[in-house]
Amino acid sequence: MARLIGISGSTRKASFNSALLRAAAALVPTGSTLEIASIAGIPLYDGDVESAPGVPQIVTELKDRIAASDGLVLVTPEYNNSLPGVFKNAIDWLSRPGSDVPRVFGGKPVALFGATPGIGGTRLAQAAWGPVLRALGTQPWNGASLYVGGAEKVFDASGTLVDEKVKQLLTKLMAGFVSFIDEK
Repeated sequence: MARLIGISGSTRKASFNSALLRAAAALVPTGSTLEIASIAGIPLYDGDVESAPGVPQIVTELKDRIAASDGLVLVTPEYNNSLPGVFKNAIDWLSRPGSDVPRVFGGKPVALFGATPGIGGTRLAQAAWGPVLRALGTQPWNGASLYVGGAEKVFDASGTLVDEKVKQLLTKLMAGFVSFIDEK
């Protein structure tokens, strides 16, 4: 079975996307694991910092965790009809130096989903991730979609997924993604 790593694109403590990622970890098929990683603490990308003193340790450690996984789960908010800057910034750091991209992302299966209070879910943010994932050489999985809208009604005050329909869709998505990885 698959060893997955998941990243929420939000650093907010009460993030709906972090809650959705925790729910995904609980719903991953038996025998597989979904380790949750964080982008909190990753600084703004700066080429001068990359040149000297170098890629920050927090980034290097996350790169190694992604490289060691069988698949990557990205749970994205939608900000202003696109992907969040903080999440894109983290991916920009994770792609440095460019020579390391094949080790970290090359051919890596990626599942993408997200939650937002808006009624449209995260369709536009997920679409905006397409060019980024292609540039990194990942293998996006398109077997199921999950665009959670009205997220404030899907989770309770403690961040627990309480919507049965979303839970069923997320369970199906995680099973499909693991199956996709296992077939490789």
